[in-house]
Amino acid sequence: MRAPILGGNTGEKIGALIQGLFKAASVLILRKKKTIFEKIARREIPATLVHEEEDFLAFKDVNPQAPVHVLIVPKRVIPGISGGMPGDAELLGRMLLASKQIAQKLGIFESGYRLVINHGSDAGESVPHLHIHLLGGRAMAWPPG
Repeated sequence: MRAPILGGNTGEKIGALIQGLFKAASVLILRKKKTIFEKIARREIPATLVHEEEDFLAFKDVNPQAPVHVLIVPKRVIPGISGGMPGDAELLGRMLLASKQIAQKLGIFESGYRLVINHGSDAGESVPHLHIHLLGGRAMAWPPG
């Protein structure tokens, strides 16, 4: 008898993986318009950039919820945090690590800042393109919202 390659219930794991791939692909296929973040990354619409790397950028939010409110966004579309794939881990890690440099550059590193990733409409996600909110410049309440 062979040991399962994936361990546990292999059929369920493969089914969940396939379902996740189809969900991510359908979001990209059904989407006809570019997201506002794609347009910003392609310089089709202006934004106040505060940080940029080869595959992601950070810019000031046009509807700030704190004195400092920056969005850290991959240049290519990842349709939300649940649309991330294992190959995105390095990019997502670098985006999170860049928050320190951005907070230092904007003068909020010492006082503190909050990072937020919304998922789904109940969480307030309004753009189907993964992004990290970096908020600071004031005391934050807990729990949020």
